[in-house]
Amino acid sequence: QVQLVEFGGGLVQAGGSLRLACAASGSIFSTNPMAWYRQTPGKQRELVAAITSGGNTNYADSVKGRFTISRDNAKNTVYLQMNSLKPEDTAVYYCNANVHGAYKGTYYSNYDFWGQGTQVTVSS
Repeated sequence: QVQLVEFGGGLVQAGGSLRLACAASGSIFSTNPMAWYRQTPGKQRELVAAITSGGNTNYADSVKGRFTISRDNAKNTVYLQMNSLKPEDTAVYYCNANVHGAYKGTYYSNYDFWGQGTQVTVSS
């Protein structure tokens, strides 16, 4: 089964750090871009950080200099290191993979896979 599973959310004080991990089942993820999004109640899901299969990254302005996205293609895992956390970073964080290609008999055309989400709460 092709899926994404997130780990590492929790409660942290402002100024603290957390590291999220997203484990992807299926080698197809190692050749496709992956990203982290976040969502708060009543708001649209927003892009936090993205990384290509080759390691190029981009970040939302609100997290530049504080968050770092990385990936380990051998482990099919993407990480989000979050430092200097602020209360406004509180949200459910979702792992995303935009997949294009064939895998185990199925062809995916820019198909978005999502993890189940992990809660990050930053207290002031």
